[in-house]
Parts: sequence; structure tokens; C-alpha cells
Amino acid sequence: MSDPQLPVVMSERRQLVNLAYRLLGSVVEAEDVVQETYLRWYALSERQRREVAAPGAWLTTVASRICLDLLGSARARRERYVGEWIPEPVPGRSEWLDGSDSVDPADRVTLDESISMAFLVVLDSMTPAERVAFVLHDVFRYSFAEVAEVVGRTPAACRQLASSARRRIRTSQGPSSTEHAGVVRDFKRAWETKDIEALVGLLDPRAIATADSGGLVPAFRDPIIGGEQIAQAWMEIAARGPAMSLLERTVNGQPGLVAQFEDTIVSVYAFDIAEGRITRIWAIRNPEKLRTWTAS
Repeated sequence: MSDPQLPVVMSERRQLVNLAYRLLGSVVEAEDVVQETYLRWYALSERQRREVAAPGAWLTTVASRICLDLLGSARARRERYVGEWIPEPVPGRSEWLDGSDSVDPADRVTLDESISMAFLVVLDSMTPAERVAFVLHDVFRYSFAEVAEVVGRTPAACRQLASSARRRIRTSQGPSSTEHAGVVRDFKRAWETKDIEALVGLLDPRAIATADSGGLVPAFRDPIIGGEQIAQAWMEIAARGPAMSLLERTVNGQPGLVAQFEDTIVSVYAFDIAEGRITRIWAIRNPEKLRTWTAS
């Protein structure tokens, strides 16, 4: 098929993957959305494609609408999910480039503050319309008139949706990466040396740890609440499990940890930190969510 717009259309792929990941919290689903978006583009006749004045805007609108539909059915899918659901973690660019040569880094998700795990978890608590309005306007800088075409509401209503989402997001603002890295490094050291007192000192007394295994591998099913309880659980993990290597890695744009066993990534840990203490730990163990990770 001859398509003079092909270079322009394909140059939008990175943006579409970035958008779909923030809207869905899943790299796999984001890639599926982008594929479906391109299928719809080439389902148009050549004349229809020529009549599209801005192919990039057309592709973004279609991808956003597909994501909106998927978000609408997400609640039912989550009810069938075994255990807690956590957004799929993505590695830092250095880890991507150290991985498989078959994966184009341009298809990966750009790392910035809008994909921190804390940010994505808050996004996941929003209604589909709130999430789409906020991400399109505040992250990708689309006008409310353009957002309205996607969500099927007035620009004024979209402004209210984004404002509501913005209030939730303010609570997820984390520390600088320098502070974050130091705390995560101390946590790693205390875990490796089985220093429970040091772990307790690094954890906020009201900290919460959540694991996502999808029912495919062993993990604690319910969130663990309380610094002492989390420290004890991590000591039990260290005592019961096989010897693993803990690696400092970038997880969703923030310092995190990766557990590696015999050259296989078995767990990815993301953290939220406030005032020098860990307030949230997200442990992603579902193998289907670790496919973008490779031992480096």
C-alpha cells in the first residue's frame, strides 16, 4: 500500500504509546491500542486519509477513544483479577538499551514524573473521563476543546474533570530523585543484611506495602499496613525465599529495586517516600507484567 503520509503517521508511534500507557497503566495494552489505531487509519480509503488535515491529531483522538472504552470495562476486568492490581512497571532507558536489540527504544514509554508509580496509582483511582481529560490536557497539553471531542462532553465539563483529577494528583507529589535514591539504597542494604531495626527506621509507621502477582506466583494477597509489620514481612521473604540479587534500577522514572534469580527478573519494587521515610511499597511479581525487564 502506497501512503505518502506514512513517515508522518509512523512518527506518532512514540507519542501514542506514551499516551496509552498513562491512560491504561499497561505497556501490553498500550501497544495493542496503538496497533488498533493504525489498523483504523489504514481501514480508511486513500481519499479519506488525504482529507485528514492533521494525521497526528486524528491518531491521538482515536487512540484516546479506544483507551476510554477500555477504561470503562476495566472495573469488571479488575474484579476478576487475582489479588491486588498494580500498574505495569517500566524500566529506565538505560535498562531498555541494555536489553533485547529486537525492541525499539522509541516504542518504550518516555520517563518523567508523570509515570511514577504513585502518579499512576492515583490515575487509576479516577473515573475514565477524569483520567483521559487530565492526561490529555495536563500531560500532553491538548486544549479542552480537543479533549471534549474525545470524551464526548463540553469543554467546560472537561475543565471540571481535569480540575478534579488535579486535586487528587497533588497528594502524590514525591521527593527529589536524590533523596529517593538514598532511602531506597538504605532499604536495600538493610534488607540484604536482615537488619530489621534499620528497616523499621526507614519505614513510615503508617506505610503500606502492596503486592501484585496476578495469582501466578507466590505473594501476600492483602496489603500490609504499618512499618513494623512490613519490616517483619520483608525479613520473612529474605528467610524463606531462594538467594536473590537485589539491583538498583530505575522504576517508572524513580529509583527502585529489582530482584533477580538466576538471570531472571522475578520482582520489581517501586517506592513512594515522604520526609525521608518510605510510605508506600509496590511489589510487582506478576510475570506477565515483567516482560519488558531483562537482566542487565
